Amino acid sequence: MPALMHNISAISRCAAAYRQEELAPLGLKAIHASYLITLCRNPGMTQEQLAKRVFVNKSNAARQVAVLEEAGFVTRSPSEEDKRAMLVYPTEKAYEALPKIRQTFRDWEALAAQDLTEEERQMLITMLSKMRDRAAQWMEEH
Repeated sequence: MPALMHNISAISRCAAAYRQEELAPLGLKAIHASYLITLCRNPGMTQEQLAKRVFVNKSNAARQVAVLEEAGFVTRSPSEEDKRAMLVYPTEKAYEALPKIRQTFRDWEALAAQDLTEEERQMLITMLSKMRDRAAQWMEEH
């Protein structure tokens, strides 16, 4: 199993470097892609909900949301129900960046998986999804 996790980690770091390069012209860092995709799908999430969805701790999410807010990609406002909770909304700038972000993910996946057959690719997606679900369950419990 260590070889599996080593490979997953290496692929993840390479993917982040790719996103960093591709998204830099938009003023985004690699980490911001998953935040913006998640927020555009779920506008008005709390920072805590966002942190859980992108698998980071709350303080990291708050820092990155602040960076995105300063860059004009999101706005934050206090929740009506709980004034301590901040709701995060994507701006028009975020929605405009979304096609490039999605294309960057598609291009990376095509590059990384180009030597796999379609059957291998589907099998890998299925297996990694199972692992992700188990990892997410662990995160939820801790």
